[in-house]
Amino acid sequence: MGTYNIPRNLRGETRILVIFSVKSLITTAIGALLGFLFYFIFSLINLKTVGIIVMAIFALIGYAIGAFKIPTVAGLPFTKKIGGESIDEIIKRYVKFKMNRKIYTYTKEEK
Repeated sequence: MGTYNIPRNLRGETRILVIFSVKSLITTAIGALLGFLFYFIFSLINLKTVGIIVMAIFALIGYAIGAFKIPTVAGLPFTKKIGGESIDEIIKRYVKFKMNRKIYTYTKEEK
């Protein structure tokens, strides 16, 4: 018998440095850049250690946004709708919703 490769959906699963996917590497870099601004501010007042810690925290938040998915928890009703989706996709949808928010008013015209 021969061996056969089973095709898989590899979209977004390419790994860099074992733990980073392309998306999580990009979001980690964005978080580190935001943290670098704080590092620069703290280094001006001679608190470089605090700046490095803040930069690491921002990088970890960026990694979490790019790598983790929301779990489906039976006890929490809102996770039934978004369970299994990436955090960055949820953030993108929220921003689109807030940007395209329109208020409709209806007036009843009498003749």
